[in-house]
Amino acid sequence: MKKSLGQHFLNNASTLRKIIEASGVKKDDIVIEIGPGHGVLTQSLAKKGVLLTSIELDRDLIAELTKQFASHKNVKILEGDALDFTPPKTPYHVVANIPYYITSPLINHFLREQPTNQRPQTITLLVQKEVAQKICAKPGDLSVLALQVLLFGTPKIIDNV
Repeated sequence: MKKSLGQHFLNNASTLRKIIEASGVKKDDIVIEIGPGHGVLTQSLAKKGVLLTSIELDRDLIAELTKQFASHKNVKILEGDALDFTPPKTPYHVVANIPYYITSPLINHFLREQPTNQRPQTITLLVQKEVAQKICAKPGDLSVLALQVLLFGTPKIIDNV
C-alpha cells in the first residue's frame, strides 16, 4: 500500500456484497470504479455483468489489473486520476472504495463540476465513518459538503465497516 495515495484495500466478502447491493447496479449498467486496487470490487462488479471502467492512479497496479481482467470484455482499466476523468454522456453509476482523502474532491468532481447530462445516477462509496456522518448530517449541523450533496441527491449510510 502507498500511504501517499491513501490506499486501503478491500477484501471482506460481506462488505463487498453490501457495496454491490447498495449500488443497485444491474447487468449492462455503465459503472465507473475509482481506485480498483487489486481488483476485488472490480471482480464483483464484472461478475454482475456491468459495463465497467476502472480508473487507477497507481501505475504499479495497472499491469496486474490489465492482466487480471484481460478476458473480461465488460471491463476497461484506465490509468489516470479520477479527478481528471470526463464522465460519459450516457447514464452511469459510480461505485468505489476510494482513498479517503479524495472524498470531497471526488464527490464535487462528479456532481458539481459536471454538466447535468454527465452526472451519475447514483454514487456508492466506502468512505471514512466520520465523513459519512458529516455528509448525512441533519439540518443545523450541515457542512458545505453535506449541502452540496443535498443539492443533487439524498445521502444515506448503509452500514459501518
